[in-house]
This record gives sequence, C-alpha cells and structure tokens, in this order.
Amino acid sequence: MTGPVQTGRDVVAEQGRVCALAVRGVRDLQDVTAAHPELFDAAPFDPALLSSVATAIAFTAPWHTAAELRITTRTLLWVFAADWQVDYLARSADDVREVVTDCLAVADGGAPPPGRHLARLLADLRDELAAVPAFAELRPIWRDELARMLAAVAREWDWKKLPADPSTGQRLPDLDGYLDNADNLACSFVNVTHWIATGDDETLAQLSDLLAAGRGVQRVLRLVNDLATHGRDAEWGDLNALLVADPAQVQTRLAELTAASRAELAALAERCPREADYLHRQISFTGGFYQVSDFWGVRDE
Repeated sequence: MTGPVQTGRDVVAEQGRVCALAVRGVRDLQDVTAAHPELFDAAPFDPALLSSVATAIAFTAPWHTAAELRITTRTLLWVFAADWQVDYLARSADDVREVVTDCLAVADGGAPPPGRHLARLLADLRDELAAVPAFAELRPIWRDELARMLAAVAREWDWKKLPADPSTGQRLPDLDGYLDNADNLACSFVNVTHWIATGDDETLAQLSDLLAAGRGVQRVLRLVNDLATHGRDAEWGDLNALLVADPAQVQTRLAELTAASRAELAALAERCPREADYLHRQISFTGGFYQVSDFWGVRDE
C-alpha cells in the first residue's frame, strides 16, 4: 500500500529513492543486453532507452524492491525488442509469422530455435517466472496475453505493409478498429507478468478485473503515445492514430477514455488499492514522460 501524499522535501526524498530504484533496474538491463548482444545491437537500444524502461517501471510500482521489479522491467525491455523485430527488421509476412510462432512455442514450454534471439530471451523470462508459485496455475493467462500482443503486432504489420482491400479501397482501420488493436502496445502483457510475479493471493484472485481495467488504460496510453510521437512515426513509417482520424477526434477520444479509466480505477481501488494506483500511475507517468521525451529518442521541442 502507498502512504499519504508527501510534501516539500519528503517528496524530493521519495523521488530520489524511486530514481535509485530505476538505477538498479538499468544496471540489470545492461546485464540483459550484454547477454543478448545480437538482439540489442541496433542504435536505438542505447543507455537512454534502458534508463527510460527502468524508470517507467520504478515510477509505476515504487513500493517494490529492485529484485521484485526485475522480471517486470526485463519484460518491458523484451517488448521493445519484439517491436523492433517486427516493425523494423521483418521484411515479409512470413518473417512476422516466424516471430509469432517461435514465441508462442516458447510460451508453451519449447526451446527457442538456434539463432532466434527474441525467443531465447522470452525463454529466459518464462523460466524465471516459472519460479513463482502462482505461475503454474496462471500460465495460460500469461500465454493468452502474449498471444494477444503478438496477434496485434502482426495485424499492425499487415495494415502497414499489405495493399488496400480491392473491394473497398481501404487499408487502414478506423479509429475504433485501431483502438481494438491496442494490445500491440503490450501493456497488458507486461501487467500480467508483473502481477503474477509480485501479486499476493488477494491480488491474483482479482486478476480478471485487473486485466480488464488495464486494457482500458492501455487504450489511453496508445493515444497518448501516438499524439506525442506522430512525427517520428511518420518518419519511420509507423502506424499512428493520426493516420486514421483527425487530431481533434483523437483528442476527444483520449479525454473520454481517460475519464472512463479513472472512474473504473476509482471503483477498483475499493478492492485492489495498490493495483489501481499502479494503473493510475501508468497514465500519469506516460502523460508526463511524453511531454519531454520518447522511449525511442528525443522529442522535438
């Protein structure tokens, strides 16, 4: 449980403690990238990205120790690696399907094929999570969230790369269809990993409700991300909400989704106060972070 709101020097001291928690996370991620050099050899996987990943987790779950946050932080880094593999390295639909097949086979207990570095890191995460007693029972849920994420990133690749439907002339979805694919952000997969790794019995008994609330937050984060990064997305050829709807429509939808999520989390807090705070913090941290920077690089001022 988090304590009361602090003021003055106490706030600075708490922020310093959370930053130190992030530093511990960065050092662990440096070990990960050193152990998987082929996966993280692209220029965007620089110290700033590792710092951003560790800081995001530290500020959204600051009541945990660095050891408790280790697998959550590593999972978020894996998500960035998966995004890079599909969005920027895959040259064909077959390449994307290969990534999906490899990762789901690992989730089902298989060994990663030789040379498949993304699957190898996922196997490391799976094996570490298997040491958590709850994983044996909740593994199907973890696997389902992984499958949802992979299906969403594959669908986004199709939207970007495949030709328009000849019968309609449409290639991209509308805003509703785009948001229905928000699992491509992988927040829900990171969340389920976090809760399995750190949650007590009472938390895990509420997992279905937590995931439902988290999926609403994920839609909020999808639009916050898109509004902040549309310049880079256009340069890199990424899909963005501003390609399927005008900015005013996206801003209006973001306000609606944020209000709905805040209300849902207020109700959830009566049963799961710490987990509701965790999801609240995702919204707040992401909104603040994207005012200045971007996980993949510096924001244009």
